[in-house]
Amino acid sequence: MPSSEQELQPWLHDLVTTLCAPTTVLAEPSGQIRGTGAQGVLHSDVRVLRRALLRVNGEEPEPVGGGAVSAGIARFVSVPRALASGAVRIDRTRTVTAGEVSERIVLTSVSSQPVSLRVELELGTDLARVETFRAGRATEDAPASGGHPVRWGDGGARVMVSAPGAQRVDSTDPPHLQLCWSVELPPRGTKSLGWNLTASTEATPVIAPGLTSVLGHSPTVQADDHRIAALLSTSWSDLRALRMAPADDPSAVFLAAGSPWYFTLFGRDSIWAARFLLPFGTDLAEGTLRALAARQGTEVNPATAEEPGKIPHEIRSGTTRIGSMTLPPLYYGTVDATPLWICLLHDAWRWGLAEESVQALLPALEATLGWMQNHGDPDGDGFLEYLDRSGHGLANQGWKDSPDSVRFADGTIAEGPVALCEVQGYAYEAAVHGAALLEHFGRPDALFWRDWAQGLAERFRARFWVTRDDGMHFPALARDGAQRPVDSLTSNIGHLLGTGLLTAAESEHVAALLARPELSSGHGLRTMATSDGGYDPLSYHCGSVWAHDTAIAIHGLTRAGLGTATFGLVEGLLAAGAGFGYRLPELYGGDPAGYTAGPLPYPTACRPQAWSAAAIGPIVQALAGLSAENGTLECLPPEGSPFGALEVSGLRFGREELTVSVERDGHGRLHPPAEGLRGSSPTA
Repeated sequence: MPSSEQELQPWLHDLVTTLCAPTTVLAEPSGQIRGTGAQGVLHSDVRVLRRALLRVNGEEPEPVGGGAVSAGIARFVSVPRALASGAVRIDRTRTVTAGEVSERIVLTSVSSQPVSLRVELELGTDLARVETFRAGRATEDAPASGGHPVRWGDGGARVMVSAPGAQRVDSTDPPHLQLCWSVELPPRGTKSLGWNLTASTEATPVIAPGLTSVLGHSPTVQADDHRIAALLSTSWSDLRALRMAPADDPSAVFLAAGSPWYFTLFGRDSIWAARFLLPFGTDLAEGTLRALAARQGTEVNPATAEEPGKIPHEIRSGTTRIGSMTLPPLYYGTVDATPLWICLLHDAWRWGLAEESVQALLPALEATLGWMQNHGDPDGDGFLEYLDRSGHGLANQGWKDSPDSVRFADGTIAEGPVALCEVQGYAYEAAVHGAALLEHFGRPDALFWRDWAQGLAERFRARFWVTRDDGMHFPALARDGAQRPVDSLTSNIGHLLGTGLLTAAESEHVAALLARPELSSGHGLRTMATSDGGYDPLSYHCGSVWAHDTAIAIHGLTRAGLGTATFGLVEGLLAAGAGFGYRLPELYGGDPAGYTAGPLPYPTACRPQAWSAAAIGPIVQALAGLSAENGTLECLPPEGSPFGALEVSGLRFGREELTVSVERDGHGRLHPPAEGLRGSSPTA
């Protein structure tokens, strides 16, 4: 058994990711798949190929450059330097679709003489489950069956690699498997080779690829600030590659949380991603709502954290073991997914989700509200809270779910049960908007939930707001098990904006706090202020920057009517996007902008990540001032935008497809003109 020092989570930041859920390829920048760390071809949580090394005449060609062209295509250029300098160029184009990887290898000679080459592709796999190599545990190659095509299978997954025109050559010293081509390149000639991998799982999958019609259109941007168009283009390609659906309901499309670890349904992640993307249509929201409602809790089960009406945290094909945690295939350890489900249903309705689709989800709505009333507050203190009662689940069950994420200002870790500030905001909004849905559809209890929300707001104002010795006045991160306010200043307060829990004055105060240099890094919001004892810019949740976290604050500021306060945060995400090739990772370092040439990567962060890619939605919504209320879509751009003119096509409001235009003077327009659409001119 390797020592704990050897079992280190592999880094991802320096790998090239090519994907189409549930399949992803992680390769070196050269295109080589060497089998170290997380490298390989992953399919449905199994590494079906760990090694694909290309050699020419026994030597690896030297990389020149390359990388991802789109989510599902990567291209790499190299030259065999052992030959005459520059005599042969190698272009590898790798394409990933669900369950399949193909690579075209084009050899081009610039020599005036014929060139003889032996091209070798070394292959190997360990058929390891993702949690095994994610934990850094050593694995061994699995034996391949004889012949060509090459096949592997262990009862959990099957994989086949074929390479037309190649011969299989096995070596015992050192042991490896090769597919080899003998190539004669004529003077200034070319030759195309290739290999193809197909993979499948033995068991019936729980989650399958999503229908391509959802997010199938391609929104476009024309903008003075070129970064907006670049971020939308890359993000949209990644979002389409992350589409998945329950195997038993292929039309209920949602976004898998991220690559490479989270190709599955996550309550919180999938909800926020769908909510961010509502300006581009409601199909994704409907699929996400349905997929989660179908797995809504029906009984009390401490082992899985299930409770009646509760929305699950994640679904897997089997038990997941990470460190001391053991999570069952269907796990409910999340305190916020349930109220957020209600918020998504309401917002999708406002953006034009068909009445019959909303009506079909009303029983699930009533059950989620029932969970908030009957199970969300087990100690009866009037706040939604969590505590892992299984002993092997998540210690923290808000979005900051690492064990050390909930800290006092002095760095001390809070003990549960924990009531997070943002969860109270979600609960307030869920109660008010749940009441609106109940009332509209003729269901009872709307008045009860409005009164419930009012009581929550009064308790929150009395017991969450703190004034520290340094004079800072703000909502505490949480209340701990001893009913003490956890007095660290964190990005969580940004989630309160736009929920209705704050007054207008309180919202302006929170907006001002978010703009302070302790929280605003210049690349987005730090998860914890630099002034707090637990701050670490390269921690997971105590000083790093998460793009979706900043996007939630942008979303809330827009809804709160504080559009100009979004500009600094939008600039931060655009700057970070440029620093990461417009593929925003799960998280990155919280060092101030300018400290290094660009934002520092968090080495184990997933990339792409659904709610990071979906952050383009709140950016567009903020700059265009889009608001969907009472059957009307309004375009009220905030004044004084530093981003110049903007035009976004491919927006949707109900069944209408729209374009929004914002002129440099702040004039906003939705077109084609239609009933229920309003634009605006800047204030005189």
